[in-house]
Amino acid sequence: MSVSSAQESVSDSLLAEKAVDEPLVTPLAGFRFIPFRRSDLLQMLRSEARLGPAQERRFEGAVLAISENFRNDFHDSRQALKDLYADLDPDADTRQFPDSALPQDEAVKQLTERLAFLLNRANYEELSEGQLKKAFRSKSLFQIRLRVDLKDFGDVMLFCRGSSERTATVKLLFGLIKRQVRFLNYERVVLFLRFADRGAKTDSEFTPGRVMIKLFQNVPDADLEMLFPNTRVAMRWTDRLLIGIPALASGAIVATTKLGAPLLLLGALGGFWLGLHSEPVALDKRGLLVIGAGIAALGVYLWKQWSSYRNRKERFRQALTRDLYFKLLDNNAGVLLRVLDDAEDSECKEAFVALYFLLAEARALSAKELDSVIEDWFALRWYARLDFEIEDALKKLEYLALAEEHDGLWNVSVQTSTSVVDPS
Repeated sequence: MSVSSAQESVSDSLLAEKAVDEPLVTPLAGFRFIPFRRSDLLQMLRSEARLGPAQERRFEGAVLAISENFRNDFHDSRQALKDLYADLDPDADTRQFPDSALPQDEAVKQLTERLAFLLNRANYEELSEGQLKKAFRSKSLFQIRLRVDLKDFGDVMLFCRGSSERTATVKLLFGLIKRQVRFLNYERVVLFLRFADRGAKTDSEFTPGRVMIKLFQNVPDADLEMLFPNTRVAMRWTDRLLIGIPALASGAIVATTKLGAPLLLLGALGGFWLGLHSEPVALDKRGLLVIGAGIAALGVYLWKQWSSYRNRKERFRQALTRDLYFKLLDNNAGVLLRVLDDAEDSECKEAFVALYFLLAEARALSAKELDSVIEDWFALRWYARLDFEIEDALKKLEYLALAEEHDGLWNVSVQTSTSVVDPS
């Protein structure tokens, strides 16, 4: 569970284990995302001061051409995505024009394909079904059992971007014991859900066919279940024991102090009615009061135990809700717009970096050599380990007539063209 200062307030005495300090973070290699803003990345490249005056002018002109190309490209994608999602959006406040609407299944199919393509351009990775099931089996950092019924959804997709392995100190047994745990943390997670029609079992808040899209930050892989709208909190055996043992002890006290006389009287009546003894038992007004008092005491005891169980579960839910408050970044159509912006930035950043180092090296390089130069620069200069998409970056530069390849070696184009086309 994330342990930033805002989220540390989530700590609850009822949580058997909870992170209590800032985690150690180890970035994982293999993710394509460049973790710097577009404007900052340009400043980082310029600060290298490895280009001569003519090369600097060429680079700055190419930056403008690259930015203009992707601005136009994503402007068209933005409207197409909005139109596809309009009739599936649970938050829509516009009326539907019948002649313009696609069949729902076709709209969902096109939306999922376009969204997956867009997220890939924004450097998100899709979690496989196996990875999702593994995460569901993992032990939650909240140390509670979370359950999700996937049958409520016709389609489920999870995408993540940015991953790090974190270490945090957690408490055991009300802080008496502390131990270190390691967990995989996703910086960004996009959740895509289409609600299924389950007939009478359909939740009243889940409109069949509607599509929900959520964007979250800082999500441990073991707590992916809490992102779903139908998450249920289940009590672990340790939590049940914490309630059950005191309940049994207090139950024994109630049985001996409050229920002794009523039980003896009821036992005598039962024995007489069953013929176990012949001596009649007088059930007078006092006897009825004794039995009534015993039943009332038993009812109060059972109600207190049920309330204790219910209140404990409710506090777990409140803790999850507070934590989720800090993780949620955007909903539905807003997610599409944010991801579009992220994808545009990612495409531009990859092209900027590849072009700069082709200019800075001032010689023809193979894709593998250029990839090594760029990844080493990020790792050694800026302490960022990533898997740079060199083939995709060079493809963009080639389509933009900013780079060319001969015999497996790449170099900047002899004549930079300002007429740009869609490189995707």
